[in-house]
Amino acid sequence: MKFITEFRDSNLAESIIKLLRKEAYPDSNLMEFCGGHTVAIFRSGIREVVPKNVKMLSGPGCPVCVTSNSDIDKAGKVVRYSDVILTTFGDMMKVPGSYDSLYDLRAKGYDIRVVYSTIDALKIAEENKNKKIVFLGIGFETTAPTIAASIIEAKRRNINNYFVISVLKLTIPAIKKLLSLGEVKVNGIIGPGHVSTITGSNDWKFLPDEYKIPCVLTGFEPLDILLGIKSLLDMIKQNKPELVTEYLRSVKPEGNIIAKEMIEKVFIVDDSDWRGFNVIEKSGLKISKEFEEFDAEKVFDLKTEPSIKNCGCKCDEVLRGIISPVECSLFREVCNPENPLGPCMVSSEGACAAYYNYYVE
Repeated sequence: MKFITEFRDSNLAESIIKLLRKEAYPDSNLMEFCGGHTVAIFRSGIREVVPKNVKMLSGPGCPVCVTSNSDIDKAGKVVRYSDVILTTFGDMMKVPGSYDSLYDLRAKGYDIRVVYSTIDALKIAEENKNKKIVFLGIGFETTAPTIAASIIEAKRRNINNYFVISVLKLTIPAIKKLLSLGEVKVNGIIGPGHVSTITGSNDWKFLPDEYKIPCVLTGFEPLDILLGIKSLLDMIKQNKPELVTEYLRSVKPEGNIIAKEMIEKVFIVDDSDWRGFNVIEKSGLKISKEFEEFDAEKVFDLKTEPSIKNCGCKCDEVLRGIISPVECSLFREVCNPENPLGPCMVSSEGACAAYYNYYVE
């Protein structure tokens, strides 16, 4: 299979669906850990065609969603420096902090600019030598190499007015934390596709080896996901947990060596604050001593008051798979994409936004 249309072949999809319905699978909870999968599963209607005793759960796989109030509070503090221009990705603008979102702060007159890449942020730094340009760096292993590259490039080109607030997070510690909590029984895991292109498939062997949970790494097209679900259910039925890579066209066992080396060059592993989990040990990336002149937390005083959670928002429970968005009393009527009370409704990859856009009772 070489072309995208082949991965959307309705006849092949129907064949897999028939096989799923033909088998007698045990009651199972399958959890995906990637916001891209969350949206793809909803958009393709896959939740409606899996066996009725198979429940699809969304885990903490949306980087915007797991960005904590304290992360946003740091950005809210740095932008109050009169010589600072804050840059970030567009989906961060409406994520609520303890007091304000970046969207609210920009409305108050602070200079906050949406960029499409770190290259844009570097360009703004070159064009505004009298200003300090701070980039709010969020994301998982997928985004980390591009942010690392921007810091390396800033050093090479002597762009000394460019700084990064690194709130980058690592997926595996969060998965381990969720499983250790034991709040939700997880029988099979759809591993994060984009992250795995960086980390490689070998990093996910711990799931069948240590936790006896089967894991499938899939792409994002309907056939990718359907094949992944069937593979998981077959392993659950046979009680033979393994790691299966369906996404062979993008994921290698060793991952992207160059990207991983770039991450290791610029960052060190540190604790990180996750929405839904609080602080998880060794789950974040901070800027190393070699590049500390670009570390906004070393240049500015970004210490903040203890964060305040949004009253009534159930995003924490949604991220841990304890409840579905429709079980939150604020869903749709009070909390919606136009008026999001939590980040799970802000990001298009968030579970709440996916339910809002695609779920039909």
